[in-house]
Amino acid sequence: MAMNVQPIPSLSDRINQVRMSTAAIVNEDILPNETKLWRFHAADGSVDEEKKAASVELREQIKAKVREAGLWAPHLPEEYGGSNLGFLEHAYMNEILAYSIGAASLFGVVAPNSGNQKILVKYGTEEQKKKWLIPLVEGKMESGFSMTEPDSAGSDPRSIKTTARKEGDEWVINGHKWFTSNGWRADFFIVMCRTDDPEGPAEKNGKMTQIIVPKDTPGVNILRGVPIWGRPSSDHCEIKYEDVRVPAENQLGRTGSGHAAAQDRLGAGRVYHCMNSVGQMWRSFDLMVQRLRTREVHGGLLADKQFMQGFVADSYIDIQTSRLLTIQTAEKMDSGADARTDISALKVYVPEAYHRVVDRAIQVWGAAGVSGDLPLAGYYQGARTLRLADGPDEVHKILIAKNVLKHYSDGLGWDFGN
Repeated sequence: MAMNVQPIPSLSDRINQVRMSTAAIVNEDILPNETKLWRFHAADGSVDEEKKAASVELREQIKAKVREAGLWAPHLPEEYGGSNLGFLEHAYMNEILAYSIGAASLFGVVAPNSGNQKILVKYGTEEQKKKWLIPLVEGKMESGFSMTEPDSAGSDPRSIKTTARKEGDEWVINGHKWFTSNGWRADFFIVMCRTDDPEGPAEKNGKMTQIIVPKDTPGVNILRGVPIWGRPSSDHCEIKYEDVRVPAENQLGRTGSGHAAAQDRLGAGRVYHCMNSVGQMWRSFDLMVQRLRTREVHGGLLADKQFMQGFVADSYIDIQTSRLLTIQTAEKMDSGADARTDISALKVYVPEAYHRVVDRAIQVWGAAGVSGDLPLAGYYQGARTLRLADGPDEVHKILIAKNVLKHYSDGLGWDFGN
């Protein structure tokens, strides 16, 4: 099923060009080949090498077409091979890419590499960019992001216990992390550490620093891939850093800039996650309506049943409100306005709406909805996970309330038109 993407008159020519060019590649090259692109395992779980080779070749062909269209790595500046899209342009692009799981990777956007690339662009030295960023962009390296800890509250990054102490011209790192993304494949990790610098900021946030750690450094001990949603292992790894020594030059930014770097990464990531969710909601919606219009039950089509019509109306409302909230936030970020309250609002609302839309689609498809024949089961798990990733709902609600109440305490009403 192809996406129905039409130009939006109220948008700029540039954004419509990005939307239409992206949709053309997804519709013509990715959606018809989803099975060929991603499924090359035999029934026993072994790799079918012939199918894998064909998959790799097809992916490279699509990537070449993406580059030719000027759509490669939208999150990066042109000097590093990207297309340098703004938040709003990238948000509209993500909505389309998310319609097909894996499509973003063919446009040069692969987590956690894309987030790490942005951090290296902003905080990295020229030497760090040559050594780590360029190979990462060229696909010659993989990276991981190592922040979350099993014994620290993920909702409060200031509670991180992993330490890095300075010894001569080296950092010595000790700590216990888990859910380190891309753990098995990474060539290096960006590790969030607590540091003590007498000359650094005194506040608690200022004691954190991000440090580049090559995976093959002695003392980097990968314990396991954390089991997720019943799978025996994953690429989100549990790692112990035990007297890991890296050069002081591997520090990203000034000592104490780790918290700010993490917020730079997570703020934009929340918007992109939510626009991804909108794209996956649209596909769930399309699949649901397709089923309603073709499935006959009790003497008539499902589409003629009022219960099912309620599903259509509620899902349409969920998608449109999610989409508009995310776009408005992207517009604010593009303008340089403070969008923190909006980011938290969409981070709470959109995953819940996404969950509802997918749940209705599964209900309409019945047993097929939870099978591997459709993407809905994966969407359902992703929607639930997103209510924890990048900050749990409750923390974002507290932040929203504090920001709004502060406006009123300062003698200002909330400007809902801004």
